[in-house]
Amino acid sequence: MGSGRNVAVFGAYGHTGRFVVAELRERGYVPLLLGRDQDKLLALAQAQPGLETRQASVDDPASLDRALDGAAAVVNCAGPFATTAAPLVEAALRAGIPYVDVAAEIEANVDTFTNFAERARAAGTVVLPAMAFYGGLGDLLVTTAMGDWTAADEAHIAYGLSSWHPTAGTLASGTVSGQRRGGRRVRYAGGRLEYHDDALPTLEWPFPAPLGPQSVIGEFTMADVVTVPSHLAIPEVRTYMAAKAAADLSAGDASALTAVDELGRSAQTFVVDVLVRSGGAERRVAATGQDIYAISAPLAVEAVDRILTGRTRTTGVVSAGAVFDAPDFLRALSSHLSVDVPLDTRG
Repeated sequence: MGSGRNVAVFGAYGHTGRFVVAELRERGYVPLLLGRDQDKLLALAQAQPGLETRQASVDDPASLDRALDGAAAVVNCAGPFATTAAPLVEAALRAGIPYVDVAAEIEANVDTFTNFAERARAAGTVVLPAMAFYGGLGDLLVTTAMGDWTAADEAHIAYGLSSWHPTAGTLASGTVSGQRRGGRRVRYAGGRLEYHDDALPTLEWPFPAPLGPQSVIGEFTMADVVTVPSHLAIPEVRTYMAAKAAADLSAGDASALTAVDELGRSAQTFVVDVLVRSGGAERRVAATGQDIYAISAPLAVEAVDRILTGRTRTTGVVSAGAVFDAPDFLRALSSHLSVDVPLDTRG
């Protein structure tokens, strides 16, 4: 078992990894800088003095075991997660420590739930995939919107991004997912994932003020279709993406990832608007913030902190809404997120 405040960060020198390292330090943890590129690790260590670097590769289990020695938990920030998640989960299980990742890859997250559920439960540990902007945040918002409902007919998650200049890691992960799907699209309907070739519709989504109505791409499916149904009885989970952001993503231009504040965040802003329907009733929750990559760090680190301090509801492979008190978790991120929760859905 790990001890103390050491938290391993695999892919620590990546765009999201750097945010996670900074957030861990801010919260009083000691990040262990892990990755396969020794030169990048050393460069990061110069920018983060006093931190230990440990070179490791997912195709070398012994190197992962050495890298996790003395760690209390591991956060995997290195995509494509189709390649990295399983070896890191295996290493975490061998070390007897919790695993958290920031994977947005639908298929990789499905693999984690499918392949490690029994072993993680038997080990009494937490394996938490998709603890990031896509997957984790949407799941927390849907869980909060559900309130005392035990089931719902539909959940809709609309992403109002001002822009989306993807990282190289995002583009690489998207390529892997596309290859695994054979170029098809995916949606969650009738209580299961469906792969299809239908064209994606464009419609208008009524985002709350100050954003207001925006053109969105319907069935622009994100990791929420894995996390939400993993613990909530909702047979239809649909996600939507602002048309402008979808166009930015298609252009694949990472050059605009320019820091505009002392935290290193970009100027990108977002609104995540969640609508849950049950019969004739509707419940809605929305969250606003800045920089989808930067917000993944407090999400992941808050999760690590709650796991290590025993503020969890279950073990095994879990989603954020299943393992944590969702409204309380969102309140803990108030310095990073503004969340509008109607009175009838407050936890």
